[in-house]
Amino acid sequence: MFSQHAKAYRGLLRELKKASLPPHKINPTLSSNFRQLAEQARRSDVILEDLRNAITFMAAQREHKVLLDRYNPLVDLTADERIHATARRVGLDMPIVHEPGSTS
Repeated sequence: MFSQHAKAYRGLLRELKKASLPPHKINPTLSSNFRQLAEQARRSDVILEDLRNAITFMAAQREHKVLLDRYNPLVDLTADERIHATARRVGLDMPIVHEPGSTS
């Protein structure tokens, strides 16, 4: 029974390492809170199932971000950058806007 709890805790730490910024730097508060949950899971199968659900959720969130970045590369651009990128995608180019005070 202990091995299931240890496996769940190690899985949580693995997902926290993958999700952390900077990489592989886990927030100590999160780590200690999850450790307390893992210790409580020894007494309750419901908490163990919640830990497993948390692992699944964190892995799915990470995968969702990867897919979102892959298939929607404009997601992190500003509105103007998104408009320019969309115009270039269909073979157009945005006109250069004259700004007063510039010497062009």
